[in-house]
Amino acid sequence: MSRIIAAACTAAALLLSSSAFAQDVAAGETVFKKCAACHNVDSDKNKIGPSLQGVIGRQPGIVEGFKYSKAMTDFGAGKVWDDAQLTAYLANPRGVVKGTRMAFVGLKDPKEVTDVIAYLKTFSTAQ
Repeated sequence: MSRIIAAACTAAALLLSSSAFAQDVAAGETVFKKCAACHNVDSDKNKIGPSLQGVIGRQPGIVEGFKYSKAMTDFGAGKVWDDAQLTAYLANPRGVVKGTRMAFVGLKDPKEVTDVIAYLKTFSTAQ
């Protein structure tokens, strides 16, 4: 039953973020403050979590020098972080990657998800 709920939440997040909201980079910078204790975007240095500089278009679980959980490296095989993957993950990290070590419960507001993705894009070469 919990898998069904997680899948439904992920699907809802994808639908809501895909077209319902315009992305707002400035608002995304504010939202990113929730992430900044563990991640950075303006440097390739890892913190508690991996650097998110260049995350758009990158395969999950491959940042050099960061020790990922097996769950994340297994999840990342054959995938790239794009709007759809990030939308699902940011809304429910543990539902998308069972066994992730990331303690953050996720962004429950779909507008915050689209905004933080817009902000991350400003630190990525792939759009």
